[in-house]
Amino acid sequence: SHKSSKREWKPLEDHSCTDVPWLLLFIVFCIGMGFICGFSIATGAAARLLSGYDSYGNICGQKNVKVEGIVNSGLDLTHKKYVFFLDPCNIDLVHQKIKSIALCVSACPRKELKTLADIQKFAETNGSTLCSYELQPSEYTTDPRAAKLCPKYPVPESAPIPFFHRCAPVNISCYAKFAEALITFVSDSSVLHRLISGVMTSKEIIMGLCLLSLVLSMILMVIIRYISRVLVWILTILVILGSLGGTGVLWWLYAKQRISAGALETQIAKDNLQALLIYAIAATVFTVILFLIMLVMRKRVALTIALFHVAGKVFIHLPLLVFQPFWTFFVLILFWTYWITVLLFLGTTGKHPVPNEEGFVEFRMAGPLKYMWWYHVVGLIWISEFILACQQMTVAGAVVTYYFTREKRNLPFTPILASVNRLVCYHLGTVAKGSFIITLVKIPRMILMYIHTQLKGKENACARCMLKACICCLWCLEKCLTYLNQNAYTATAINSTNFCTSAKDAFVILVENALRVAAINTVGDFMLFLGKVLIVCSTGLAGIMLLNYQRDYTIWVLPLIIVCLFAFLVAHCFLSIYEMVVDVLFLCFAIDTKYNDGSPGREFYMDKVLMEFVENSRKSMKEAGRGGGAEGRELKPMVGADEE
Repeated sequence: SHKSSKREWKPLEDHSCTDVPWLLLFIVFCIGMGFICGFSIATGAAARLLSGYDSYGNICGQKNVKVEGIVNSGLDLTHKKYVFFLDPCNIDLVHQKIKSIALCVSACPRKELKTLADIQKFAETNGSTLCSYELQPSEYTTDPRAAKLCPKYPVPESAPIPFFHRCAPVNISCYAKFAEALITFVSDSSVLHRLISGVMTSKEIIMGLCLLSLVLSMILMVIIRYISRVLVWILTILVILGSLGGTGVLWWLYAKQRISAGALETQIAKDNLQALLIYAIAATVFTVILFLIMLVMRKRVALTIALFHVAGKVFIHLPLLVFQPFWTFFVLILFWTYWITVLLFLGTTGKHPVPNEEGFVEFRMAGPLKYMWWYHVVGLIWISEFILACQQMTVAGAVVTYYFTREKRNLPFTPILASVNRLVCYHLGTVAKGSFIITLVKIPRMILMYIHTQLKGKENACARCMLKACICCLWCLEKCLTYLNQNAYTATAINSTNFCTSAKDAFVILVENALRVAAINTVGDFMLFLGKVLIVCSTGLAGIMLLNYQRDYTIWVLPLIIVCLFAFLVAHCFLSIYEMVVDVLFLCFAIDTKYNDGSPGREFYMDKVLMEFVENSRKSMKEAGRGGGAEGRELKPMVGADEE
């Protein structure tokens, strides 16, 4: 029966390059990204970004070329290295820029200047003129134009931003308006200051707690295999109690209402009764369905526990897997830094200085170059997805090697490095193709989300509802595709087939085991969720006990939020690796049970924990009177398959 027309799965037998055209396409795309970076630096954007420029198109700290039709352009500003904004707090949130005249000055005002006389004195003593170029320091107090060409006073105390040569106000409350647009609840700056000082005073504690969450996550990775059974029972009991409790309370309320409503025959009381009855019946139906599902899933939960157990063993054999999230995160941070830098370059790129309506200079992109930043955004999504997909492929490769090596002693020295090596030599194209498919779904979703935010003010309920539905559907599609991709990468790691074939093969296997997949994804995800909650709660509790010496409770909030968020992120990174390992193991297990039956020459590859599971399920099938001769055959694990 196994020798069907379908291709056999041949674990790790041959390696061949997969999806080469896609790899070439990806390389061409990356070259395009590099070109954008080079172009923006070549057009002087880097100099403008780092040195800064004034409202007349002069770059600070160098000699400039005259721009036609612009006064004050083409000045020699060699000694004026800093950009100073006359009204730095006038921020235009829509266009994300400061609406103010910018000048190049030789020094930032290090103390507050309250009047024009102070500004004049500062210019005479420090030689730094804060008013526009056409006014001499002696004319500051006499010339009527000073009101428009001088800074809005009081001039706040400023300091230069390191590397970027811009004078920025030292006091953050200047940006209160800007912050209010972002954070509505911090209305007075004193609370903001107290929160920030709270974070600063307890930074050692915050660092310590972040370390604690890391350690806890690592410990949880090791012990989750021993507590997985307990977790499942806790989960089952919680679900049973919750559903029974909820139903009970609703019926009790209904009975109580029924008794009291005997006296009051009002319409409202009747409506309430009816509503309660409907709720109670719905809850009862829900509980019954839940119990039935739990009965059906009972056996499948055993598989989840067995897989968790084996996943624990995988981490003991491949300890480097634990550090997988670290370097993925590191590479992502590097890429994002590069991306943001180039984005800032693109913001100041453009060969052509154009006068705007106020007579000042703006740099605009001409012609088709305007669309470069779209390309740049697609690059952000595709390359980020590519990096994440490389992580999935590496984990899949290592776990597949572990699973399909009969003698665990014969494993490569570091299966992970072997897996990375295989990925780089053979499967980069597959990863590029998989990540491109996710990008194709992500981009429309982002465009729709952008439209949705733009429609906020214009209340067209119907349109917004439809948009929300579309965003939701795309999000679900993205999640399903991510899951399918993960399994396709596993199939590629096993068989060295290209992306489409792998996805098809994996999909067939998953459909054949649909109920098991559902059990593993619901029970497994909930167990991992409980793990995350456990880590966040433990870290939060430790935080409360450590921060307890600070009696000012408002200060607590921010450090605790920071710590809990960090703990959640760390737990999520670690446990998502765990989830990946369980998914890969499941696909390997499904292939193993499909093509092998434990007879000589067709021995199982699986671990003895999974073997026990197969044994038990076969026994129960035999007891149900369905056991055939071949089905009831005893399984003998391979020698070495049960090596710890």
